[in-house]
Amino acid sequence: MISNYSDLVQTSLAQVDAQRFLFVFCRAELPEDASAEEKDAFQRGEGGALTPVICVDKTPEEAPDFATLVEESRSTGQDWDMVFVAAMSGRGGMEPSSDEAKQPLTMMVESIRLGHISNYLPLNTRGEAVSLQ
Repeated sequence: MISNYSDLVQTSLAQVDAQRFLFVFCRAELPEDASAEEKDAFQRGEGGALTPVICVDKTPEEAPDFATLVEESRSTGQDWDMVFVAAMSGRGGMEPSSDEAKQPLTMMVESIRLGHISNYLPLNTRGEAVSLQ
């Protein structure tokens, strides 16, 4: 069971094939046509839409802890509320390259935009896994 980013890194390092992580950082936003009820829920930290604002791929060694990711994300100037993570497995002892990650990362961003998030690990700004309903 993965409950935080550290668990994810440890699990990935224990895999037979080298891994590459795909990250999509999202900002929670309220649609312009939101009802009063939706606005109230959003103020309580519920509801809204998750809009991708940053996407990047990294090996577990390039992002060994969540603080490293947070620091790098700050350099973009983009605020975010949640990050979705997926892992790609390599082959023959070789980790996937950034070039190999481009298409899956693009597909991940589009999937999240459409609300299809069940295949990804959602983490809050502290690197803790969260359950989305």
